[in-house]
Amino acid sequence: MRKQTIQHSSPLDALIEVTKRLSLHEMQENMASEEFFHLYSQGRLSDDIDHVEWANDYRHYLVLRQDLEDKLKHAA
Repeated sequence: MRKQTIQHSSPLDALIEVTKRLSLHEMQENMASEEFFHLYSQGRLSDDIDHVEWANDYRHYLVLRQDLEDKLKHAA
């Protein structure tokens, strides 16, 4: 597995990029990311590279979304 680092100018840009990757995973597997992650977390799906990347993207999405929601709450 090749590790890559991508710099974003804002958390919103990062969220948009990871959301696009999630959409690609969902189209390829015909499954919502939330459903996939639930099954994957229960060990009901394999640990192949595509699933590991999808799970990591979904975890990243959750962290980014929570961070942006927290910032919006403090700004209001």
